[in-house]
Amino acid sequence: MYLKKISLVNFKNFDSFEFVPSERINCFIGDNGIGKTNLLDSIHYLSFCKSFINSVDKINIRHEEEFFTIDGVFSRNENDENIYCGVQAGKNKSFRKNGIQYQKLSEHIGFIPLVFSTPTDINLVGGGSEIRRKFADTIISQFDRNYLNNLIAYSKALEQRNYLLKSLSDNSKIDLESIEAWDIKLVEHGEIIYQTRKKFNKDIVEIFQEYYNIISNKAEKVNLVYQSQLNNNDFQNLLIKSLNKDRIFKFTTCGVHKDDFEFVLNGFSIKKYGSQGQQKSYILSLKFAQFDYLKQNLNLSPILLLDDIFDKLDEKRVIQITKLVSQNEFGQIFITDTCYKRMPEILKSLEIKSKILNLATNKLITNE
Repeated sequence: MYLKKISLVNFKNFDSFEFVPSERINCFIGDNGIGKTNLLDSIHYLSFCKSFINSVDKINIRHEEEFFTIDGVFSRNENDENIYCGVQAGKNKSFRKNGIQYQKLSEHIGFIPLVFSTPTDINLVGGGSEIRRKFADTIISQFDRNYLNNLIAYSKALEQRNYLLKSLSDNSKIDLESIEAWDIKLVEHGEIIYQTRKKFNKDIVEIFQEYYNIISNKAEKVNLVYQSQLNNNDFQNLLIKSLNKDRIFKFTTCGVHKDDFEFVLNGFSIKKYGSQGQQKSYILSLKFAQFDYLKQNLNLSPILLLDDIFDKLDEKRVIQITKLVSQNEFGQIFITDTCYKRMPEILKSLEIKSKILNLATNKLITNE
């Protein structure tokens, strides 16, 4: 799997842009604010039908313009696949594969597998549980259509149950039949989500450990601990027991929408006890494990986007990570860097097929 060509019109700070990438390593270099991350985000759009940064489509239209388009050609299993995204102010988004409009955007998820690592990944450590759930859900949904459909159905059932709870006044009688009907749906879809997340957690830890050993060069043990109310409880019984509490709070207080993944290093929470260096190595290793896990389940190499991952890393660690991702099993990679000399020198010394685009001068360095 690799991107053969991408064209942008009125996307963020680009009025127009075309690029024919290398099949292996591509690097966009330039100062902050020049548009490096926006280029990676355009590739993310073609994979997930949305921006990684701004979830509201119209925000991504270039200032004072009425629309944007992103057009990409991918090689997937030796077939060319044209993916097009068009957004016009005040109209529905157009998303097409080989000229055919998708009826449901969820049908596209997983067709262009992708892993995106950014400086904001550190929020996986310090942020709320919803960020870590989304991380797991994004990985699993790219290869398990049934899981994605159950996530969507669970979310709709949860929304309806919460609507019933919010509509209750303090003295009104609860509609038990309606609540029970949505409880059945939550249990039906929630059990599948729970079992799939549980398996994912078990499977990815071993891969995760291998990458952490390489990146950190230390014999420290990493772990992910899947925390769910369903670990020791029957979901149906949980919903019944929590009904009075749910009525008071006016939302559903139990279920897989409350799941979390604790990040652990040497038996301790990395959020509480990990250094900045340990946290960065932990997250990078987890992202590479995500890549490997997707590749194993899809029999297809995802595209890897690495946005400004070298910030605050010493030169030795930068070279070590570049060597790691330059191995053939990683496929096509896109890297951004604010340093103008670093990646050209490293890639030249490693003799890897690559293209480096200086966004300040539009100069292209090609080593094919």
